[in-house]
Amino acid sequence: MGVGSVFVGFAGMMGLLLMSLPIAVIMVVLGVIGGVMLYGWPLLNSMGPVIWGVQNENILTAVPLFILLGELLLRSGIADRMYGALAIWLNRLPGGLLHTNIGCCALFAATSGSSVATAATVGTVALPNLKRRGYGARQALGSLAAGGTLGILIPPSVNLLIYGSLANESIGQLFIAGIIPGIALTLLFMVYIAVESYFIPASTGEDEPRAPLSVKIAALKHLVPPAIIFAVVMGSIYFGIATPTESAALGVVVALAFAAREGKLSLEFFDNCFRQTAKTTGMILLIITAAFMLNVTLALGGIAQTMTEWVASFGLSPWALLMALIVFYLFLGMFMDVLSMQVLTIPVALPIVTAVGIDPIWFGIFIVLMCELGMITPPVGMNLYVVQGVRTDGGPFRDVVLGAIPYALIMILFTILLIFVPQIVTWLPETMSGLAR
Repeated sequence: MGVGSVFVGFAGMMGLLLMSLPIAVIMVVLGVIGGVMLYGWPLLNSMGPVIWGVQNENILTAVPLFILLGELLLRSGIADRMYGALAIWLNRLPGGLLHTNIGCCALFAATSGSSVATAATVGTVALPNLKRRGYGARQALGSLAAGGTLGILIPPSVNLLIYGSLANESIGQLFIAGIIPGIALTLLFMVYIAVESYFIPASTGEDEPRAPLSVKIAALKHLVPPAIIFAVVMGSIYFGIATPTESAALGVVVALAFAAREGKLSLEFFDNCFRQTAKTTGMILLIITAAFMLNVTLALGGIAQTMTEWVASFGLSPWALLMALIVFYLFLGMFMDVLSMQVLTIPVALPIVTAVGIDPIWFGIFIVLMCELGMITPPVGMNLYVVQGVRTDGGPFRDVVLGAIPYALIMILFTILLIFVPQIVTWLPETMSGLAR
C-alpha cells in the first residue's frame, strides 16, 4: 500500500470523526471495509482470533483494577481529606491553594492512574474553597485542568499500561520511567503558579491562614493511605513480588481496607464504584478491541513499513523527527481523545522512531506527554470539559481554556527538554535494571 493510500485513509477517518461517529465504530469500519477491499472476505477469519486475544490479554486486566482503585479513593472520602492536608502544608506558598490543586492532583494520580478521575475529584473538592477565597476563575480552573493531566504520566498509569500492551514493552520499566518526568512536570507547574502570583497577586485571592506546626503534623495522617497504596502497587512490581495486574489487585485490597476503616463499605458504595468502573472499562476495552481489528489491516497492508520508508526518505535526524511528531500530536489532540490517539498512532509511529534509534521506553513517556497535551487542547480536550462540568457558577468555557494555555506551553517546552536530555526519562529505569542485575 502506498503513502497516498495511507493519507486517503487518514482523511477518511478524520471525515468520519467530524460526523461525530464513535471512534470505535470508525476503526472497525476502516479495518473491516479496508481489509475486505484489499484481501477479500477471508480476512474476517483472522480478526476473530485477534478479538479473542485482546479480551484475554493479561496486562489489560489491570485496567479495570486501576480504575476501581481510583473510584474507591474518591467515594471513600480519602481524596477529600488528602486535599485538606495538602492545603495546610502548601497554602502559604506564593499562589496559595493553586499549589494544593497541583499537589493533590499529583498525589491522587499516583494512586488512581486516571486523568479524568483526577481532574473531576480534585475539582469537586477544590472549587468551592477557591471561589470562597476569591481566586481568579482562570487561574483556578487552569490549574485543575492541567493538574489532572498528571494522572496519565505519574505511575501507575492506565495509559502507560495501554502503551506497554500495544508496544510489547515492560510495564514496570514504563512505570518507573514516568516517575522523574511526573515529579519534574509537577514542580514546573508549581513554579509557574508562584511566578504568576508574584506578578499578578490579585489572581490568588486572600491570604491563607497560617496553621500551627502541630496542626500540620496531625494532618499528615490523611496522606498515609495514598502513600501506602502507592508503595504497595509500585513496590510489588519493582521487587518482583507481583505482575502489574496483581499489583493493581493488591492496591484495591488495601484501598478497601482503608474504606472499611472509615466505615464507608455498603451496598450503595460498591454499586456506585462497580457501575462507574464497568462503564469506563467497557469504553476503553471496546476502543482497544476496535484498534486491534484495524491493526490487522494495517499490518497486512504493510502500513508501518511504508510509513517508515517514507519518513526515512526525508533523512530527518531523531530530534527533527520528534519535533515533527510534536506538531502532529498537537494537531491530532485538537480532534481526538487520548485513548484514540494512542491506539491509532502507536502501531505506525513506534516502528518509525525505533528505526532511527529512539528508545521505545522513552518514546512511551513522549507519547503520554503528547496525550496529556491533548487533554487540555480545545476543542476536544477532555479535562477542560470535566473541570467546566464541576463548576457551580455557570461561568464561560473560555475561562478554562485560557487558564490551561500556559500549562500546555510548559508541557511543550518540557517535552523539548526531554528530547535533548533523554536521561531525565531513561536514567531511573537503567539504574533500577542495574540494581536488579
